[in-house]
Amino acid sequence: MNNKNRVREGSRIATAVMYILAIIVVFITLYPMYYVLILSLSEARYAATMEVYTIPRGFNLDAYRILVMDPKIWRFFGNTVMYAVSGMLLMLVTSVLGAFPLTFKSLIGRKYINTYLLITMFFSGGLIPSFLLILRLGMYDTPLALIIPGCFSVWNIILTKSYLSTIPETLREAAKIDGANVYQILLRIYLPLSIPILAVISVYTVVGVWNSWFPALVYLPHVDWQPLQLYLRRMLVNAEAPAQILSPDAAKELAALRLSYVQVKYAMIIFTSLPILFSYPFFQKYFMKGIMLGSLKE
Repeated sequence: MNNKNRVREGSRIATAVMYILAIIVVFITLYPMYYVLILSLSEARYAATMEVYTIPRGFNLDAYRILVMDPKIWRFFGNTVMYAVSGMLLMLVTSVLGAFPLTFKSLIGRKYINTYLLITMFFSGGLIPSFLLILRLGMYDTPLALIIPGCFSVWNIILTKSYLSTIPETLREAAKIDGANVYQILLRIYLPLSIPILAVISVYTVVGVWNSWFPALVYLPHVDWQPLQLYLRRMLVNAEAPAQILSPDAAKELAALRLSYVQVKYAMIIFTSLPILFSYPFFQKYFMKGIMLGSLKE
């Protein structure tokens, strides 16, 4: 039985070369994550010296036990989920509401609005004006400091507009003839047909928010609302803290603590990456379709 995914065109040599290159790319992509995984599953002394290459040495789950039993981890994990979900939903709302009106060729000032949006992609006020704005709005040291600034993206608006423009205008005209208003056209026609691009924006937003730590470092001085990635950064900094002059017993305890920190930081990387890795397959079908169709215009 022939495999539908098999490369059919070209010679056998060309096909073999393509498969070899694909295997090399897959290896280069996956091995770093696999390497971190086996380091997190190895004993602390092997993880510290990085003398692990293919399988874990001295299989050990202590690092994951430390993470699971740490109540701070789950608090920061909940904060990150809150930022990711709220940011994704608000990003979808602003992207659709910002892109849909721009698909109307009769919109007054449509050309100038597009130009204005493009300008904001190349020029910004910078960190200090943004910090002063967050401070004046009373959002400093609150979750809103991360949610509100991250719920709008000109790039996502342009991406959504490009996709919505591929939907035939005859559907819109037919809906108008049947008595549908603008809101009904958006909710009943455009949104059901825009699932692929919405999935793309959802993945981009969730991954961006999940991996973000610098805005929290700037706007959230207290740990109550900080995300998981900032906790990971703090853990890595503590693991690399400079040595101090201590007694022999204290030095031995500090050395053991640093060994455990080395193992825990690898486990922490895996722990923070798994939700994104597991969620991607659910969006893959729409993700690929959205990338391809969003770049074309009929």
